[in-house]
Order: sequence, then C-alpha cells, then structure tokens
Amino acid sequence: MGGKAGVWIDHRHAVIVALSDNGEHTTRIASNVDKHLERGGDRPLEGRAEPLSVPADDSRQRALTGELNVYYDAVIAALRNYDRLLIFGPGEAKGELHKRLEKAKQRTRIDAVQSEDKMTDPQIAAKVRAHFGVSAPRVQQRD
Repeated sequence: MGGKAGVWIDHRHAVIVALSDNGEHTTRIASNVDKHLERGGDRPLEGRAEPLSVPADDSRQRALTGELNVYYDAVIAALRNYDRLLIFGPGEAKGELHKRLEKAKQRTRIDAVQSEDKMTDPQIAAKVRAHFGVSAPRVQQRD
C-alpha cells in the first residue's frame, strides 16, 4: 500500500486523482445509474397509465440501490492501494462512500470528507495536490 488519493464523487461519476512517487494519475469511473427515476402517470397523448404497467416505487428504489452498490464497489476497488484519502463532492454520494469504506474496514486513512460543488478534472487534481501539499505534477496519466 502506498500513496495518497482524492476522489470527487456524485451519483453519476467519480474522479480519482492518485498521487504517488511516480507522479499523478487520474481515473474516471461512470456509475451508469439513472438517478432521476420518474414515475409515469397519466399520459395525455396515450391515455391513462394502467396501474400494473408502472413499477412500484419500492422496487425502483431497490434497483437504484443495487446499481449504486455496484458503482461504490468499483470506486472502493480503485482506492484499495492508497494509504490516505480525501473524499469530496456536491451531494450525498461522498457520505455514502465514506460509510461503505468504513464498513469494508479498509486500512485507508480518510483525511477528510468535504462538500464541494461541480469541478473540472484539473480543479479536482489541484484540490487533491493542495490537500496533500504536493506541487505541480511530474507525470500525469489519464484513464
């Protein structure tokens, strides 16, 4: 295990910036989760919706939760090799990831969980470098 990483995360994607002796490495993980599930109702052009043709809210929530679990597991797998971690992002995903990391009993030390609005990849990398006191990258790689 070695190195430091920062992850900006929301329910749509995560951007992981890893800092090591070899330089800086950026990885993007997409969730493929449709967060805004809409329950269909009356459709004026097509007539009324049949109650049995619309999935129940609880089954849709279970499906969303299952998709998010797969996403968080992929992010956790990408973070396994780091000693220290900064988690930040705009919504609930950062707290959900933090809880899952604690539950997984990772040996990674979580330095901070911070609220941060939408950011570009270079802004994310700059924040991670600033948090860990690292100057400009020597080598930058992207996935």
